[in-house]
Amino acid sequence: MVRSIALVAVLGALTAVGVAYAANQLPLGNLIAAWLGGSERVGEATLAMEDWPVCTTMASLGSDVEGLDPDFAAGKKALAAANWNAAVTALKLAALRDPRNADIQNYIGYAYHRLRQWGPAMQHYQSALTFNRRHRGAHEHLGELSLALGEPGKAAEHLAALEEICLIPCEEVGDLKRAIAAYKSSANR
Repeated sequence: MVRSIALVAVLGALTAVGVAYAANQLPLGNLIAAWLGGSERVGEATLAMEDWPVCTTMASLGSDVEGLDPDFAAGKKALAAANWNAAVTALKLAALRDPRNADIQNYIGYAYHRLRQWGPAMQHYQSALTFNRRHRGAHEHLGELSLALGEPGKAAEHLAALEEICLIPCEEVGDLKRAIAAYKSSANR
């Protein structure tokens, strides 16, 4: 009984944090600081459009590999090091052992995307969505690939899908919105 009450209290607190985060759209660090009584806002990083990589959510790839299949871990490390060919090789080996893993398919697609091999990139992103139709990374990457192929309408469809999937602000929506805005800006020149 005590465990049930404690679990409900923890879930209630987590829900409150999520609602406050969504309502205020504060970075989580600022929300926690405010919750703990700090009134200062943590400085927000602002980057020029040129400084954004194709996908910002791929930035922490090499740091979260513990406990993964060795080839999956090697592939993620290769992605973090921008070694696209090594990433494809390692991730394809991981996919042999786990062929329905949407993350592996998305990462393979991302590596092909960075190699400017649009066909294989598209195939792997679509495989990721076949295995998980709500895969945020695959929707974002397919939207960016659509822009590279001159299909902004398809990019907008993936943005709409992401906005439906992300009930609270998520990086993928922001990344794809910026990519679409940059595409429109360059098209208007």
